[in-house]
Amino acid sequence: MRFGATPLPGLLEVLAEPAADARGRFLRSWCEAEFAAAGIDFRPVQASISENRARHTLRGMHWQAPPAAERKLVRCLRGAAFDVVIDLRPGSPTHCRWHGIELSDARHNAVLIPQGCAHGFLTLTEECWLEYLIDAPHAPAAARGLRWDDPAIGIAWPAAPAVISERDAAWPNLGPDHG
Repeated sequence: MRFGATPLPGLLEVLAEPAADARGRFLRSWCEAEFAAAGIDFRPVQASISENRARHTLRGMHWQAPPAAERKLVRCLRGAAFDVVIDLRPGSPTHCRWHGIELSDARHNAVLIPQGCAHGFLTLTEECWLEYLIDAPHAPAAARGLRWDDPAIGIAWPAAPAVISERDAAWPNLGPDHG
């Protein structure tokens, strides 16, 4: 595995290095020892998969408020998605800035998302599946969100969403209290 920095402190791109032969590919998607060797203390306690049927399905922008804040390793298992992270950490030098990266099964990449950051994605293909490894149990009462098209953030999505849930469409714009 290789770990690449991004413009947002603590947000890392994780690149798997698959072995390939006539049977196909084999890759390690997470390894505690390799993360630790890179100075990353990340221990998932749950795994989830988001299956998305339609191209341009949008999910986001979500995060968990303290004390249920979580870090996530998000990987695209099938297809491709434009993955976006917004830094909402008070005092961060990149507070309220976003970073987008294409995740795909062909690139074998993932993003490790720090606590205090909102996350969402727009599928670029039909039948797009993303896997989440999360280091904290799900706490529905701590769920937070903000609008995917908040003008104060200004995310440059590659396309308009064709499918979005009522809940995601109803999140508010970023306000003074977004923790």
